Amino acid sequence: MDQNINITLKVWRQRGPKEKGAFETYKLNNVSQGSSFLEMLDVLNEQLVNQGKEPVAFDHDCREGICGMCSLYINGHPHGPDSAVTTCQLHMRKFEDGATITVEPWRSAGFPVIRDLMVDRYAYDKIIQAGGFVSINTGGVPDANAIPISKKDADLAMDAAACIGCGACAAACKNGSAMLFVSAKVSQLALLPQGKIEAARRAKAMIAKMDELGFGNCTNTRACEAECPKEISISNIARLNREYISAKLSD
Repeated sequence: MDQNINITLKVWRQRGPKEKGAFETYKLNNVSQGSSFLEMLDVLNEQLVNQGKEPVAFDHDCREGICGMCSLYINGHPHGPDSAVTTCQLHMRKFEDGATITVEPWRSAGFPVIRDLMVDRYAYDKIIQAGGFVSINTGGVPDANAIPISKKDADLAMDAAACIGCGACAAACKNGSAMLFVSAKVSQLALLPQGKIEAARRAKAMIAKMDELGFGNCTNTRACEAECPKEISISNIARLNREYISAKLSD
């Protein structure tokens, strides 16, 4: 049965991208263990507003583990100590009474801080844009089995497509690498016939854009895979490397 707990929060506060930030400490009493982490932050902000103080800025949208906007670094883990969940799916029952919880924004060169716990994740959108279009005839809806695809490839493509682009992989990586994200987006198309036409251009363009935006290199520590809320496999990184080498050799 869920109970109420008292916690201490150490929250990163930063007024803007060019401002110097620092941790501020807050006490919260009688926090329901049945509440989500974001609901707990809502309670904190209500307390701060009632005290005439600035509320903590943090990102959120669907609160259903779909959009990936709730990107917080909690006690040294992207999205917190639970596995295979986003921050909005993390519940306070994961924390003990009297716990001190440290909350930070993503720490990556590719994700500059906007304010407090909010970061600019537009870099991922730019990488997607670099991937470009997919050549396919439009018109009426085709039959589901019009293009034969093996179940194995279809399953792998769907697993890769589960990536929500939250940025946990880059935040977890000691090098700030976005390779797991890029490889998932490349794999979901590289595995399907519809993605073959632009495959070579896509792999080269997305990796070039990733490097341009300041993300680091992959050194296979697997931290990205361990912290990914959708459990994207690093086997996609191996596939991306194959796609990239093949594209460069065909130049």
